Amino acid sequence: MASDDVASSAKAKYLQIADDLAAQIKSGGLAPGAAVPSEAGLMQRYGVASGTVRKAVAELRTAQLIETHHGRGSFVRSRPPVQRQSSDRFRRAHRNAGKAAYLAEAEATGGVPSVTVLFVGPAEAPLEIAERLSLPAGTQVLTRKRRYFRDGVPTEEAMSYLPWDVVKDIPEVFAENPGGGGIYARLEEHGHVLAEFTESVRARLATKPETAALALSPGSPVIHLVRNAITTDGRVVEVCDTIMAADQFVLDYRFAARD
Repeated sequence: MASDDVASSAKAKYLQIADDLAAQIKSGGLAPGAAVPSEAGLMQRYGVASGTVRKAVAELRTAQLIETHHGRGSFVRSRPPVQRQSSDRFRRAHRNAGKAAYLAEAEATGGVPSVTVLFVGPAEAPLEIAERLSLPAGTQVLTRKRRYFRDGVPTEEAMSYLPWDVVKDIPEVFAENPGGGGIYARLEEHGHVLAEFTESVRARLATKPETAALALSPGSPVIHLVRNAITTDGRVVEVCDTIMAADQFVLDYRFAARD
């Protein structure tokens, strides 16, 4: 058999397996939250090699029918991705009401959100961050590293960088819990009124540390989002560098049409 025919046959096989499992999920044969049969089980059931099974499972992940957790296996998706409304999530009204953006968004999907603070303290600003903050590379800044969870599953990890001269007299931002409305509320209470946010977004494969932090399968995609928080006088008072499990989020943007 020609090599092209072999490749075509292999592709047809893993797509057939993916279609079969997708039909079971949609019919309820594999219920929401149920474990997908193991790789060994699928190999035996369909009489195929491990590589074919992995490609079939990858197809189901791409279709957002299942989610895979490192060390635990694959499960039928039981909740929709978090809908991240960028045009709404940083409204001042939310901060005044003491709402944290991620917690409110995760709750809206029916999930139980939580956050673990991994580090709060001084550090030297990396070059890209320093440039965004208009500071020399290596300048001391305050860093806040958090990991976010939904139903106990890690979904994103974020590191905030804040200029030391801005935050040194705001003791709340040095605490694990900065209070209702988060660090943006504390900044505004001390006169750093926020005017706009800019975000740079790209998709890429997770690094090994990111795979471990977010319990992802090797080769999983992530969303890498970097946000600047800018005050009314044009100063960037926070840069937030965030890694998000790509299958856990939908990013919604709204902007005006311009001439």
